[in-house]
Amino acid sequence: MAFGCRHKNNAPAIQIRLIDSNKTLKISGLDYAILQDINRDTTINVWQNLIQVYRMPADTDMKDFQPIQPGKYMVRDSAVVFIPDTPFKAHQTYFMRYYHYDKGSTAWDYIKNHQKPGKKQYQDLIFKQ
Repeated sequence: MAFGCRHKNNAPAIQIRLIDSNKTLKISGLDYAILQDINRDTTINVWQNLIQVYRMPADTDMKDFQPIQPGKYMVRDSAVVFIPDTPFKAHQTYFMRYYHYDKGSTAWDYIKNHQKPGKKQYQDLIFKQ
């Protein structure tokens, strides 16, 4: 299963797809130059701070309170691959939270999107094992 999002400014779509017999999550569509620049960052858990994977709770109103799915992030070619510490469970729904760091940085963005200062825009991409 693969899901993606398209930005209004025609930026590349972020796509997620389960690979390696549904054991890992491939995240593609990120800008290659930015991807390589972040990959050179030696900060611990840099990818986990930027792209988080969560298990979807039965009560979806509680999804903002879920712990991050632990795992390892690697860059392969032009994509980020997430390998969870514990395998994805069959028939369980998960989601990846993708923050739009390029949006919401101007005063007009706050007004236009009815956004509160300090709150980042994000999109949840849902997938199921």
